Amino acid sequence: QLQLVESGGGSVQSGGSLRLSCVTSGRTFGDHGVGWFRQRPGKGREFVAAMNWNSGGTYLDDSVSGRFAISKDNDRNTVYMEVKSRNHEDTDGYYCAANGAGAVAGEERWYDSWGPGTQVTVSS
Repeated sequence: QLQLVESGGGSVQSGGSLRLSCVTSGRTFGDHGVGWFRQRPGKGREFVAAMNWNSGGTYLDDSVSGRFAISKDNDRNTVYMEVKSRNHEDTDGYYCAANGAGAVAGEERWYDSWGPGTQVTVSS
């Protein structure tokens, strides 16, 4: 398992953008699949985006396609997610996750490492 830490959350007005970061300490992402999920209090986690670290292949949920983007920086061993907010419905805790199978997957069951999350708040 990897130790993951997210950063970059904060407050943004509708239409504004944030770049979230996910880093791992002690090890590299190597051949992992890395995903982003989001969750609001009282609700389950919702898949947002995922990528395979080695190939760079990506998969975005239809709900965020065209607004969010997932990318990586090999030198910084960091996965990013660019969030272009639309409205308050993008207000959530955003979580980075990783799986050793390299799966670019939308289901939580694939992931065995999770970060503590970073909060994004969208105001009108």
